[in-house]
Amino acid sequence: MTDSVQPRVAAVLLWITAGGLGVFCLPAIRNLLTGHDIPYIMGFPAYGRGPFERIGIPTTVPLLAVFLLVCLLEGLAGWLLWRGHKGGGTLALALLPAGATLWWGFALPIPPVIALVRTVLIVLSRQRLT
Repeated sequence: MTDSVQPRVAAVLLWITAGGLGVFCLPAIRNLLTGHDIPYIMGFPAYGRGPFERIGIPTTVPLLAVFLLVCLLEGLAGWLLWRGHKGGGTLALALLPAGATLWWGFALPIPPVIALVRTVLIVLSRQRLT
């Protein structure tokens, strides 16, 4: 991959997880605010019934709001990376612990794989970012 392609691919991967996961936070938050259970999307619970609940951490509006914030910040990191800013890579790497904890807690299997690829791309292109 060329120098400018790596951070852009990482940016797209950030947008995929940010948008793909963040958008489903909204109906889940709405349901919880109106006293309903979390919605099911394509047959799977939207951010519930995972390890968090098994260890006694229920899916709540504040927990989903934190997850939505992480998604929004990943989207921002993608935008910064697309524009070639080193801060985008720094932000993406800084969000990994929070993201990983939430992906685990909500039993989301795909984001860690995407995060591994984008992290490698960020690390490989980091010195060429401004």
